[in-house]
Amino acid sequence: QVQLVDSGGGLVQAGGSLRLSCAVSGRTFSTTAMGWFRQAPGQEREFVAAINWSGSSAYYSDSVKGRFTISRDNAKNTMSLQMNALEAEDTAVYSCAAQGRPKLRSTYYEPAQYDYWGQGTQVTVAS
Repeated sequence: QVQLVDSGGGLVQAGGSLRLSCAVSGRTFSTTAMGWFRQAPGQEREFVAAINWSGSSAYYSDSVKGRFTISRDNAKNTMSLQMNALEAEDTAVYSCAAQGRPKLRSTYYEPAQYDYWGQGTQVTVAS
């Protein structure tokens, strides 16, 4: 059974940092893209960041570019999201996701293009 377990969320003051982790079990995603998405109350799930299969290329939403860094370790079957300079607008449930097969880069931004999801971890930024 494939499982993605995300963790690391919490309550932090504006300007602070958090590091989210995604641990994968049941299969490897070393040949496919992975990403982070978030969903705030009453809003649609939105793209945060994605990373290609090797970790050599990363993609970010404009709202987090320069503040967040996505990384992956295929040997350990993990992915991380380092979040710095957090803002109140970053408050949401963050979920990691993985594509089940190699797809075009254009698909990295769409939640529907991901086949496996973590359960989500709450990030709350107090202003």
